[in-house]
Amino acid sequence: MPLLVIGTLAYDTVETVHDKRDEALGGSAMYFSVAAAPFARPHLVAVVGEDFQDEHLADLTRRGVDTAGVEVAPGKTFRWGGRYEADWNTRHTTFTDLNVFEHFDPKVPANYRDARFVFLANAHPTIQLKGLQQVEGPSFCVADTMNLWIDIARDELGELLRHVDGLILNDEEARMLTGESNLIRAAQQVMGLGPRYVILKKGEHGAFLMSEDVHFALPSYPVTEVVDPTGAGDSFAGGFMGAVARAGNTDPATLRRAMLYGTVTASYCVQGFSIEDLGRRGMNDFDSRFDELLSIVTV
Repeated sequence: MPLLVIGTLAYDTVETVHDKRDEALGGSAMYFSVAAAPFARPHLVAVVGEDFQDEHLADLTRRGVDTAGVEVAPGKTFRWGGRYEADWNTRHTTFTDLNVFEHFDPKVPANYRDARFVFLANAHPTIQLKGLQQVEGPSFCVADTMNLWIDIARDELGELLRHVDGLILNDEEARMLTGESNLIRAAQQVMGLGPRYVILKKGEHGAFLMSEDVHFALPSYPVTEVVDPTGAGDSFAGGFMGAVARAGNTDPATLRRAMLYGTVTASYCVQGFSIEDLGRRGMNDFDSRFDELLSIVTV
């Protein structure tokens, strides 16, 4: 079932204790789409510059991603650079060049506007809402956010939250948004702002899903060697939303299974730079690791 994602395509320069990659394919919507493609056909809305390589769009198309919503604008593609410490939890942003993304005005193609499942990848909440307003009555819309928007665009984020069904954020962002140190109370307060579902990511400590009818906690998959955590959260979202779109409903059982698939796709992402590992995986890999994770969490 089609799945709409609005977000970024980028080139990343990433350094970890293992190695370094310059100008690697990145961006929130890229990671999301590659993770979601084995489950459902992602319809991608993003902007790139004239320097974005045709082969990268062609690769996404080969993976089953509909790239008709990718705009090529005059200028350069969004670029980001980061360096991770050995503990993986400490990341230093070395540069951020918004380039064409600075003036991103999302344009959802007419044949995307009936999408039932929508993911608003990390961006200014005004951009996210503008994209969402072009979709005709989605069944399930989930947004991502970050501490920057909580800090400088809290009012705009509050408006967005009144229009989405779910919000994905990490524990630091939840505490920042609500002022609550207890994550359960923080999630409850976030639901009071509008979303029916809150997914809190806790990195190596897993994630939990909370709503009025679903409380579900899950550890991370035990990856033996992390290579690069860039894009793990977006890959989690891709696996989660892809599984929901494939099921075609948001029943509690579906959401629990989707949490496992999100954890699985994130675990493949961190095993390589960019999509070096995630991009080699398909449903057989996801199902196999799903079963492994299920055996870990089932009594």
